[in-house]
Amino acid sequence: MSEDLELPPGYPATWEADVVLRDGSVAHLRPIVPNDADGIRLFHSRQSAESIYFRFFAPLRELSERDIHRFTNVDYVDRVALVATIREDIVGIGRYDCLDPRTAEVAFNISDHYQGKGIGSVLLEHLAAIGRDAGVQKFTAEVLPHNRKMLTVFSDAGFAVTRRIEDGVVQVEFDIEPTDRSRAVAMSREHRAEALSVRTILHPRSVAVIGASRRRDSIGNTILRNLIKGGYTGEIYPINPNAATVRKRTAYPSIMATPAPVDLAVVAVPAHAVLEVVDECALAGVKALLVVSAGFAEEGADGSRLQSDLVRRARGSGMRVIGPNSFGIANTHPSLSLNASLSPTVPPAGHFGLFAQSGALSIAVLASAARRRLGLSSFASAGNRVDVSGNDFMQYWIDDDETRAVGLYLESMGNPRKFSRIARNLARIKPVIVVKSGASAYGVPPGHRVRKTKARPEVFSAMLRQAGVMRVDNVHQLFDVAQLVVHQPLPKGNRVAVVGNSTALGSLTAEALASSGMRVTHGPVHLRSEAGADEFRDALAAAFADPDVDSVLACFIPPLVTYDEDVAAAVRERPPREATSLARQRSSECVGWTADTRR
Repeated sequence: MSEDLELPPGYPATWEADVVLRDGSVAHLRPIVPNDADGIRLFHSRQSAESIYFRFFAPLRELSERDIHRFTNVDYVDRVALVATIREDIVGIGRYDCLDPRTAEVAFNISDHYQGKGIGSVLLEHLAAIGRDAGVQKFTAEVLPHNRKMLTVFSDAGFAVTRRIEDGVVQVEFDIEPTDRSRAVAMSREHRAEALSVRTILHPRSVAVIGASRRRDSIGNTILRNLIKGGYTGEIYPINPNAATVRKRTAYPSIMATPAPVDLAVVAVPAHAVLEVVDECALAGVKALLVVSAGFAEEGADGSRLQSDLVRRARGSGMRVIGPNSFGIANTHPSLSLNASLSPTVPPAGHFGLFAQSGALSIAVLASAARRRLGLSSFASAGNRVDVSGNDFMQYWIDDDETRAVGLYLESMGNPRKFSRIARNLARIKPVIVVKSGASAYGVPPGHRVRKTKARPEVFSAMLRQAGVMRVDNVHQLFDVAQLVVHQPLPKGNRVAVVGNSTALGSLTAEALASSGMRVTHGPVHLRSEAGADEFRDALAAAFADPDVDSVLACFIPPLVTYDEDVAAAVRERPPREATSLARQRSSECVGWTADTRR
């Protein structure tokens, strides 16, 4: 909410919301106020004659003072109006007026310059939610037949819409009680918008480093060095008003002076200078901010106020924010090679998406992945997580073909319900592994905005199980599981074959599988303790040929008389034609495959 606007009595602040639009940018929704009069006049003056006619059924080039007063003065009960703003400019208006306690007439007016971004659909969703809370059951609208965009907004919303034509005007009616389809439409719109916004962050065509100092030990210089050293294929713009060049690159005095638009701005200036940088980035049309600067909510009340101003200004200007206090991001795809992080080295390109809230832990996480040579598709550190969160990155990874599995290190959770819903959608198609340092708001790191909860740790664990997420206790376990699932196709069912050279180990393995809800449909097959490679090959071939098997688990204890490397080689070999083995991972005593029984 702009600090310049006076709030009338009864102003419903809970209706305010930041929403991600169809193109990945951000708009702010809020209730209309009387001080919006000048904004409404400016909005109307910019509209085309066709848009004005569609809205008012007349060529009103100017709105009368009476109309302006009626539009901007509402009671927030029987007369409700919301405005969508970007950079404080009104770009959309949605309103309803109650015809009776159960029915309201709804109308929309979207800026010509912002049509096609989904603003009308978002306004309809929010007005419907407000109406339901007030007891409204039905929306009606009058639409000219040629206003196809508005008719599409209603028909695509997922409600059961009826139409009829009276006196050349389309009369639209629909109940606003959510339906399965309307819920699906809303979640699909949210998914597409949030995934696209993260794609803009991870696939920038240009990066500006604001605060690119010549001091080698400075944060800005480190980020710039890592971008260059990593081989980033886009344009790099060092921003330093006191230097002509930084690291042999032309430096620019401000973001406004770059020769081309900037997609991602890395902000590495002292905390007290960040707000001015945010305002400059907004004027320059920057799409997203990566704020690595510290000194915000993690430092106390003053930093918390500074952090709130940061996110308010950025979102109000349509920009998404990672951080502040972020360790950075990376995208290892060879076409981009983006290392906008404080880590000098990033693991090789691969298929594991990794998200970590903690900046300090990010160093250890990336180092551990690099030591194991576990390839990453992309990486992000959220820092204080004022805007972009793990939920947003999960939305992106759902559609990202380069990512086969996802790892999340979480220190707090802002919206457990949304996390559970998105994680469930992601886990249906890709393994999701979570390390959670705590399970409630009691251990939340300074700077993280979360809802207070007294939920017990068991509640969080149960939520993860219901979402199909794998929870592990530490980073080492995270990568143990990741190394398996990244290279191993998911089984088509819970039917398992167990083959081994130890009766005791085979029985224990079968019991462990059964206790986890798996079915041992082949075996346990107990080979001789001194069984050689040929016997293992034959037993594994029989297991893979069994049509009642979805995956195979091979267990081996090296005896004194058998050379275990021969057996290991047999286990690593590609199974017969009935199966595909992508596993090359040896655990201490067991190796697993997923059987591919497609013919």
